[in-house]
Amino acid sequence: MDPISDMLIRIKNAQAVKGEQVAMPFSRVKFKIANILKEAGYISEVERKNKKEKKSEHEYLQLTLKYQDNQGALNGVKIISRPSRRMYIKAKDIKSVRSGYGLAVVSTSKGIMSSREAKKLGLGGEIICEVW
Repeated sequence: MDPISDMLIRIKNAQAVKGEQVAMPFSRVKFKIANILKEAGYISEVERKNKKEKKSEHEYLQLTLKYQDNQGALNGVKIISRPSRRMYIKAKDIKSVRSGYGLAVVSTSKGIMSSREAKKLGLGGEIICEVW
């Protein structure tokens, strides 16, 4: 399975069962996406931690989920670009997600950023997912 879609589904499932935190294997791409979600207000905290098992050490991400009125801050996720089907978008074609209530995550030549930021900088790229 795609690691990015696995991350997003873990977050969505943890909020569905009212979990407080969710953990997943670390990668820099996941860390950047998690920080974008934190800045947008979908997650309250992002931590990079180490876990020692026997003779090896593993890094993982621990995300603290955010709730508003006993309801998850993240209502839905749509994974756009998959390993089998990459989707690219030009800066002028970036549209608002859910009439401005959501955001898209875009991988540009300047790094991974939200769709609002990419449009402001005039950058297009691979559209990873939409979150609302």
